[in-house]
This record gives sequence, structure tokens and C-alpha cells, in this order.
Amino acid sequence: QRLFDRASNPGTLTEAGKVLRDYAERVVALADEAYRSVREIEQLQRGRLLIGTNDAGIPTLLPLLQKFHKLCPNILVDIRRVHARHIPVEVLHGNLDFGLMTFHPRDRRLREVALADDEMVVVGSPRHRFAKQAEVSFTEWAQEPIIFHNDPSPARDRAMRLAEEHNAPLNVRVAIPTLDGIKLAVEMGMGVSLLPQRYVMSELRRKQLVAVPMPELRLPRAVRLVYRHGRRLSHSARAFLDIAIKYAHHERGNGGQQIRDHRSPAPVRNSAQRRA
Repeated sequence: QRLFDRASNPGTLTEAGKVLRDYAERVVALADEAYRSVREIEQLQRGRLLIGTNDAGIPTLLPLLQKFHKLCPNILVDIRRVHARHIPVEVLHGNLDFGLMTFHPRDRRLREVALADDEMVVVGSPRHRFAKQAEVSFTEWAQEPIIFHNDPSPARDRAMRLAEEHNAPLNVRVAIPTLDGIKLAVEMGMGVSLLPQRYVMSELRRKQLVAVPMPELRLPRAVRLVYRHGRRLSHSARAFLDIAIKYAHHERGNGGQQIRDHRSPAPVRNSAQRRA
């Protein structure tokens, strides 16, 4: 197909030549746009992060995101609500850049950053009699109206086992599908519950709830950020990981290496360190 009509002086484009010119101009424009987009991603002017967590991980995640957005304000962070037991698979399959959970991932392809320490506490209304106690025994707690989460969890399973061992049936009155619902019910005086301490810090500061330790069910653990080792991270994911590592050093205050594989248990601070 002829692109130029050379019979005219000067030569002009044929109809086919004009069509090809239009497409060539579009290709050049797209190439320029693609180059600018890649440069913006490299310079953290655009991008997207996918992070999976359950409700309990949000209080630990938000302060980290606040620090990240101060340095990378144009990156979209998409937080997905994912059950903790599904997070390792979702991260391995590339459906999530990161996930938050409180147990060690078993797969050797996963790495973790221990962001912060947490433990389970008995939560009650400030008007409840537990508010005046330094600690609560399991037997005392089991006799109170208890508000539990619908989904199984290590804390719930442990409570069930202790109930059998102590021959102290749990007085479960309400099962609620969200932690926010549990907090609200407790605040209303409907009963007591067992929740991660970090999840109720705002309510404790506002004196809407009280938290009392129960030695038999403390279940100290670290809140962990997990990601896939060996897979090339995006520029935004790499920046987020760097900030997470610095955040972990500051938050946990032990100065030790925070990146661990599934074989390396995270240190748990003793009560004297927590008070310090």
C-alpha cells in the first residue's frame, strides 16, 4: 500500500499514509505517557499498596500509615479486611503486598517485621467491679456475663480449655461478629470480654473502658507485618517496608533485628520492660 503520492509537488500523504500517521502519533504519545508514569512511580508520586489485616491489626497499622503518608502522600493504601489465617496465602499469591497477623508464618518464603507487642486483657465498663482490681482470675472472669467474638481464635480456644481444666463453665451471654461491636456492648455494661490491649487503647485513654490483666490468659504476642521474600517489591512497597522497620525499632525499643523468618521467635518483653 502506497503511503506517499509522489505525483504532486511536494509529495503528499495518501489516505493510507494519513491513517498510519495518526496511529504513529498515538503510539508516540502513549510511549511518552508510559515513561512519565514509570518515572512517577519510581519517584513515589503515584502507586498503590494492598495490605490485609483483621480488625485487631488496625490500631497498629494506622500510626505506621500516618508516617508513610507524610513521606509518600500520593500513594494509595488499600486496606483489605482479611481473616488472619488467610493472610499468608494471600501474600504468597501476590494478592496482598503485606499482611498483619500475630503468629509466625510457617512458609519459608515469608518474612516478618515485628511491629509492636500486644497481649490479651479483660475489658469491662469503668462501673464494673473489675475496675477496682489489679488483676482478675480466670474463675472470676468465667462467672461474669461474657461477650465473645463469633469466630474461633487462639484466645477463645485457650479460654475453652481453661474452662474445662478449672471446671468453670464460661458464662457466655452474647456472641458478636466484630470487635467494635464487642467494645460497644462492654461499654454499655452488657458484660466483660477478652480483647487485645492495643485495640482498646483509645477507649482506655478516654476512660470509656478499663483493662485488667488475667495471668492465665495474657497470651503475649507480637503484631507482625509479613511479606513475600524473594519477590521484587514495588517502589512504594519497598518504601513502606523501610518505614515499617524503622517504626518497629522505635515502637518496640529493643534495638534488635526485627526481620525474622518463621523459625525465629519474636522476643516478648517482661512486665518490668513494659512498665519502663
